[in-house]
Amino acid sequence: MPSSLSPAVVFDPATGLDVREVSRRAAGPGEVEIEVRAAGVCHSDLHVVSGDWPADRPLVLGHEAAGVVTATGPGVTSVSPGDHVVLSWFAPCRRCRRCAAGQAWLCTGTRAVANTLPDGTTPFRGADGEEIWPYLGLGAFTDRLVVPETAAVKVPEELPFSIGALLGCSVTTGVGAVVNTAGVRPGESAVVIGTGGVGLSVVMGLRLVGADPIVAVDLSPERLAVARDFGATHTFDGARDDVAAWCRDELGGVDYAFEAIGSPRVIETLPGMLAPGGAAVLVGMAATGATGSFDLFDLADQGKRILGCNYGSSVGEIDIPKLARLYLGGRLPLDELVGRTRPLSEAAEAFDDLRANAGVRTVLEP
Repeated sequence: MPSSLSPAVVFDPATGLDVREVSRRAAGPGEVEIEVRAAGVCHSDLHVVSGDWPADRPLVLGHEAAGVVTATGPGVTSVSPGDHVVLSWFAPCRRCRRCAAGQAWLCTGTRAVANTLPDGTTPFRGADGEEIWPYLGLGAFTDRLVVPETAAVKVPEELPFSIGALLGCSVTTGVGAVVNTAGVRPGESAVVIGTGGVGLSVVMGLRLVGADPIVAVDLSPERLAVARDFGATHTFDGARDDVAAWCRDELGGVDYAFEAIGSPRVIETLPGMLAPGGAAVLVGMAATGATGSFDLFDLADQGKRILGCNYGSSVGEIDIPKLARLYLGGRLPLDELVGRTRPLSEAAEAFDDLRANAGVRTVLEP
């Protein structure tokens, strides 16, 4: 039976963004009910609101969250009521070839990107009974939700919910881009373009593995100051400074160039920053259908690589607990990554902050 109505942040392609009342059904087989305590506001949500990623149905937004298990459906064994969990938006099927190979971030059986639960249904309905769908299989901008078991990753109870929320996407993506996708080694050099939540997480990951130098690029002096606190050794204004020329002149090119914006124009500049044998890592998500062009002779002649990075090449149930332990052990300064905390009713203002590159990560609390 459906639950009582609760407020949720919904994007409807017909009416836009609003906060409306939704109900949810109980957890079914292989599903978990979560009480949401904190949810991060991510560019992937903004891509839907801005139309970069067109939506064909009303969606409860939000995919970066942490909370407490309140109920479990039949067959659930990995979590129990009362457990603290981080929600992993790319819930793997655990059965396809990629999952079996340990590459859950490339799962071909997940229904998360179709904005449904694994059985193709939604747990949400509007006050009029209309189906409303969970963005990326979660729909975390509400107070309670139902998710597949593989999306609920148990974490220590001492982990703050606001920090756990960021582990659900931005931190796992950024640190994973360094550790998993690129495999950066101590002493290797890197540039990070874009120092929002994901870019700052890349900077933290680079410091964690001992990269040097670490060059951060942004348009916001505030974010660049935070990047220095997180381990950047050099910072540049992307609108004023010729970063590629500096990398070539001062370093002979960098070993890795991370793009955390999703801008085709910026991505096209990455090979020019690289040393021979270097790699450009595409961490930011571009609009659907976006394309770019590169000097193909330079890529081949200099052995340069372009690496795509989805979710930091991470396996949520393995990497999220690792990152939680690193935070609790004082190895990741994630408290500084949390900027403003807003109620769900101020979701529109949170998206305005994101558009304006204001501050660091905004967290919504139901």
